[in-house]
Amino acid sequence: MAIEAELKAVVRDPEGVRRQLEARHGAGRAEVYRDTYYDAPDGSLMGADRELRIRTVHSPDGRRTVLTYKGARVDEASGSKPESETKVEDADAAHEIIRGLGFTPRIAFEKRCRNYGFQRDGRHLLATLVRVPELDDATFIEVETTAATEADLAPALALVRAVLSELGISDADLTTDLYADAVAAVRPA
Repeated sequence: MAIEAELKAVVRDPEGVRRQLEARHGAGRAEVYRDTYYDAPDGSLMGADRELRIRTVHSPDGRRTVLTYKGARVDEASGSKPESETKVEDADAAHEIIRGLGFTPRIAFEKRCRNYGFQRDGRHLLATLVRVPELDDATFIEVETTAATEADLAPALALVRAVLSELGISDADLTTDLYADAVAAVRPA
């Protein structure tokens, strides 16, 4: 299973970062993600730092849905996890299948994203500016690429860190907090 080599950070100057990304990579792609995270009834999936998610992406071109499984973190500093993802033809059927297997929705929320895909040093990278309305519209940036193995993770993360640095994002801005946990924390009990 490939590893999603990703770093996420709080963005202190969203417009400045957006302008830099657009100058380097074009206008970007505006998309709205509607994520539903599932867990075992006893919380054992997320309790073991694993994720099961159905994401429906709304874009100017239409709608697509993906099913994602992420294993436990292989790098605590970045939060990078092994990831498997596949397109889903019928979102409603996918939700029914996951529930039929005994998983229950833990949390669902929306992310408003602008994605910038580009190549660098032989790798495909994706930089995403993210706003989660429930989090006071704070802006985050995620920069990710894929590492084929754990041995490939360090150079992949070094490239991701270099991209963030070029955008003026410092190590002090990095976070491994999960959106699902942050949204759950602000919702009434």
